[in-house]
Formats: sequence, structure tokens, C-alpha cells
Amino acid sequence: MPDPTPDIAANLTSIRQRIAAALLRAGRAPDSVSLVAVSKFHPAQAIVAALEAGQTVFGENRVQEAAQKFPPLRASHPALRLHIIGGLQTNKAAEAVRVADTIESLDRPRLADALADAATRAGRTPRLLIQVNTGEEPQKSGIARAEADAFIESCQTRFGAALAGLMCIPPADADPAPHFAWLAACAARHGLTDLSMGMSADFETAIAHGATSVRVGTAIFGHRPG
Repeated sequence: MPDPTPDIAANLTSIRQRIAAALLRAGRAPDSVSLVAVSKFHPAQAIVAALEAGQTVFGENRVQEAAQKFPPLRASHPALRLHIIGGLQTNKAAEAVRVADTIESLDRPRLADALADAATRAGRTPRLLIQVNTGEEPQKSGIARAEADAFIESCQTRFGAALAGLMCIPPADADPAPHFAWLAACAARHGLTDLSMGMSADFETAIAHGATSVRVGTAIFGHRPG
């Protein structure tokens, strides 16, 4: 069976160089963007290879998969940070609060209720980002643009500083730049500093529009198994 992680270190080096170049072009500070390595559906050995190459921040879509893969790695890699980046069901809120350092997919009042209850029971609140469906795509998670301002204000009142910023995934067939610009303006209106936007195909454009974290999977780990 072929080694599933032969190029991860080299891929990470390439992505970091591209991030640095994009920051330079944008006139931004060298360390102002965090790389979230999206490891969904990839095996634990791929994550270990990334950790050994100095990557510490990872993103997973499914809470159950994250709960299986990451707790065993934390003991030996205390700097590891886990982001839940996929659509989150309310019945998974408690487990998400337990395993995640950041939840990027807060997108509706019922989920806010579930996360608040889970945080109270767990005695900890992860960093939270509100996902906005900037393309108004019915198949995607995210609060609608028209409802975003009121929802952000409500969550700021409820979660305080734990509500750190916003996230979006532009439509695959659209120019992402207007979506990134809209999200950055929305965050600025509410005094939010974290902008999770940009993936393998468009993270350099996201950096030009103020992204503070980019979510890169395929360009690091290759295509998803299966």
C-alpha cells in the first residue's frame, strides 16, 4: 500500500511560501495569517506527518471523526489546535465544545442555544466564528446575509469575546473577491477581527481581502481518500 503522506512536508512549505508572498503583495505583516490544514477524511498518520513538519492548526468537518483522531495526539503535541469547520448539528454541539478549540460554523439561533448550553455544562467555551452564506446557496450552511447583522449582535451579547469573527465559503463558480470583501466589511462593522476565508484554490485572493486564517486541505494532503 503506498505511503499516504509522502509530500505533506513539501506541500506545507509551498503553501507557507505562497502565504508569505500574498502577505507581502498585500502589504501585510508576515505572521498575520494562520494556516488551517484541513485534514478531513485523511488518516491520523497524515496529521502526524503535518505535525512533524511544524503544522499545529487543523480543520475537520465531522465532529465524530475529529473526536477519534485528535485527542490521542494532544498529549504528545500540546500546541495542536483543532477547528470544526463543517456544518454542525445541534445534537453534536456538546461533543464539538469538548474537542474543539475553535468552532467556525455557528450559523443559526438553535445552534447558538445548543453551544451555549454545552459550554455551560463543560465549563469551557471554544472560540466561535459565525459562518455567513455569502452566496445565498440553499445547499450550504451559513446565516443569510440579510440576517447576519442581527445574528452577530445577538451572539456578541451571548458569547462575548469568545465570538471572534466570521467565516464564509464563496460559490465554487463565482469570483470569490466580492464575497471576501463583503465578509471583511461585515466583520469590521461589528469590531470582529478574525476572518476565516480562502481555501486551496483562492486563499491568495482571500489574503488580499484581509483573511486572518485560510483553510487549505487538498493542496497539503492531496485529494480525499475514497
